[in-house]
Parts: sequence; C-alpha cells; structure tokens
Amino acid sequence: MWEVFEKLRLKKGVSLYQIAKDLGFHPSLFSNWKAGRYTPKTDKLKLIADYFGVSVEYLMTGEEKEYYVNEETAAIAQKLYQNRELYLLFYDAQDSAPEDLKLAHELLLHLKRKELD
Repeated sequence: MWEVFEKLRLKKGVSLYQIAKDLGFHPSLFSNWKAGRYTPKTDKLKLIADYFGVSVEYLMTGEEKEYYVNEETAAIAQKLYQNRELYLLFYDAQDSAPEDLKLAHELLLHLKRKELD
C-alpha cells in the first residue's frame, strides 16, 4: 500500500508534509505508516484516496476493480459518485440496470428539489 501511495505522491509532485497539511494529518502519520508501525484507518484512507483522485481499493492494491456490468451503468454511476450527497447510496449498485439507476437518480434529484422549495 505504501508503494502505491508513493507513486501517487511522486506523480502529483507533492511532499509528505504538504499532503499532511492539506489533509489535516499529523506529519508523523506518514513516517509511521512507511515504517509499518501504523496503517491508516478507513476514514483516513478515503481522504488520501480522494486527494489523489483514486479509489481506496486502488490506494490499497494498485489495481482498480470494475464495479459495473456495462458502460452505461458505469457512466451513470460516475455522475452519481461526483455528487457527494448521492454517491453513497449507489456504492453497492454494481449490477443495477441503467434504467433503474436513472430512475433512482431522477427520483432523488426530484426529492432534493422539493426539499428546497
């Protein structure tokens, strides 16, 4: 996992200090992680993954898993993922039909608009 993190860090061209500062972590987190004395908890892994624009799975394994069974479903899910208020609702929707995701997305947006009225 540390190796994947280092590749991402170097690719982005940022220091450990800068990442710690940006994410609000104590700088020793990274030295402890590298030395094997600490493994970041899920919430910190999510922040780190988001910082680099990758999934937690990629951060942990260096590989991205295909979650959706077809491209249309994947495209809809990506739109939902980018809407932080909705993406958690669809985390487990890997085999959903595109029509079902579209309907759920429209329904949630409708409910949200109604809430604002």
